[in-house]
Amino acid sequence: MPTEKKAKGLSSKREKRQKAAIISELRRNYALSDLLRAAGMSRSTWYHNMNALKRVDRHAGLKDKIREIYHHHKGRYGYRRITLSLRKQGLLVNHKTVQRLMAEVSLRSLIRVKKYRAWKGEAGKAASNILSRDFSASKANEKWVTDVTEFSIQGKKLYLSPVLDLFNREIISYSLSERPVMEMVNTMLRDAFAKLSPEDAPLLYSDQGWQYRMAAYQAKLKAQGITQSMSRKGNCLDNAVMENFFGTLKSECFYLSQFGSLRELREAIEGYIHYYNNERISLKLKGLSPVEYRTQALKAA
Repeated sequence: MPTEKKAKGLSSKREKRQKAAIISELRRNYALSDLLRAAGMSRSTWYHNMNALKRVDRHAGLKDKIREIYHHHKGRYGYRRITLSLRKQGLLVNHKTVQRLMAEVSLRSLIRVKKYRAWKGEAGKAASNILSRDFSASKANEKWVTDVTEFSIQGKKLYLSPVLDLFNREIISYSLSERPVMEMVNTMLRDAFAKLSPEDAPLLYSDQGWQYRMAAYQAKLKAQGITQSMSRKGNCLDNAVMENFFGTLKSECFYLSQFGSLRELREAIEGYIHYYNNERISLKLKGLSPVEYRTQALKAA
């Protein structure tokens, strides 16, 4: 098998260089000829491997840039996003090269941990599933999705209620509360409405949570010219984009740190959402962050 032969060749080369390095270290106390004889290595082979060990790593500069990007994003980037970041800096590098170099310097993207907890109810009136898992949007403020997720530390809870624009996956508004009350959702709505221009009339999608079935909530949407849409009962995949955001937020922010208070957690979430909108590049957005993608689209319009 060619692959097997290649693997054996690499292993043999590595072993020879390790052996050459050991011989070099022992030369302080023993004659080189005796060491070479004991190791079964010729003098020319030893010199060849020592020169290889001394050779400057031609990827040293690239490895430094990879480390810099990796640590700036706190281990959240894998080789694909690091490749895109390098290309944005003007470095034309293959993703397979980045993947190999990351392995050489022992850098690995963090494993995503997804956790979902629905917040549903029966009161009020449910809207029809107009979105029907069509998560594409041709412009900003055309389709929005929303949901609520919770964070628990030291027996206390913090709730997050965001609105995400399906055009560029940007979190356009959000609110945080220590209690799952209607005011949290109202605050989120008020801030989202402030982003709309007079001609905007987005569709707003959610699950069948009690807060989205309230008459007052639905009246606010209607007054703003917003069309309401809801998932089918008990089907979290209908809101997969928002679930994906919650999974990313928790794996890249919440699960990575120990928080001593709800205030610390609140500040971390606020900081992460700013980072997510403005810095974190998306593979689905041509290597741009949500804000960069929206800005580029506006310039092209």
